[in-house]
Amino acid sequence: MNLAEPNLHIVLVRPEIPQNTGSIARLAAAIRARLHLVGPLGFSLEDRYLKRAGLDYWPLVDLCTYEGWGEFTSLHPDSPHAKSKFFSTHGPTSYLNAQYKRGDFLFFGGETKGLGKEFLSERTDRAYRIPIFEAGVRSLNLSNAVSIVVYEALRQTGALSSS
Repeated sequence: MNLAEPNLHIVLVRPEIPQNTGSIARLAAAIRARLHLVGPLGFSLEDRYLKRAGLDYWPLVDLCTYEGWGEFTSLHPDSPHAKSKFFSTHGPTSYLNAQYKRGDFLFFGGETKGLGKEFLSERTDRAYRIPIFEAGVRSLNLSNAVSIVVYEALRQTGALSSS
């Protein structure tokens, strides 16, 4: 499926766990978001766990894949600058303080390394975190984090009131 104007763009950079990506794909289909997978991926798109987590919703997923960051930025030269938000445990500001707009690009890193401090250092003005209260918990599950942020973005853009 290819959406003319997706509600949001969910960008997973170097995702590693197929079940998380499958769950996020199902979310993307449900809310009419475009899912971008920026490699290298930690799994094959033919992985049975990926397919199982996405169930029979794969035909409804607007999916774009890229070999790496260079290919993504060459095809979307404005996305890392305009309408982009980056999510990490190292973000200086709560995701609740972001001002979301329809068509935003929401970037999330892989499960074990995230987006990385160096990557975020050039983007601190657009880097956000989901608060975690227990110091012993380093991060949230990627699919949970994406869901939390996406539904706040939908709430702010008014998309939830129209459904």
